[in-house]
Amino acid sequence: MIIRQFEPYDFEDVLNIEMEAFTEHNPFVYMNFYEMNKDGFFVASINNRVVGFVIGYRSAVTEGRVFSLAVKEEYKGRRIGSQLMQTILNAFQQQGLKSATLEVRTSNHIAKKLYQDMGFIACWVEHRYYSDGENAIIMKKQLSPLCWVNSIQASL
Repeated sequence: MIIRQFEPYDFEDVLNIEMEAFTEHNPFVYMNFYEMNKDGFFVASINNRVVGFVIGYRSAVTEGRVFSLAVKEEYKGRRIGSQLMQTILNAFQQQGLKSATLEVRTSNHIAKKLYQDMGFIACWVEHRYYSDGENAIIMKKQLSPLCWVNSIQASL
């Protein structure tokens, strides 16, 4: 498997994965992300076939937001999602970001477990976040040590 930056010729494959994975669709979002934020759009490919993608962007001065992560159904369970997530988190760190946030459907137990295993912590619930009325859990991960932790350790 290869993880690389999204290219315009990946558009159709990304849309197919997106339609398979999510109930809410807006194909123009993906081209907008590519045009506005090339450094935060990655795809996973196996034998030159796109099997997953992740999109993230700087949402605040020191925070990145994971906008979307999806893997083709037949490729799930191969750690592709976790490798894509690690790729976007590394990109955030290279940009000097200190934390990452994302939202996940309350019913998406597999994704919640992945995010928890990667160090994300559930922070709050956004009620009726999705168009079908389902709630979202907002999760956050610290990407670099907190300043106060460093200063406490320095004083020990």
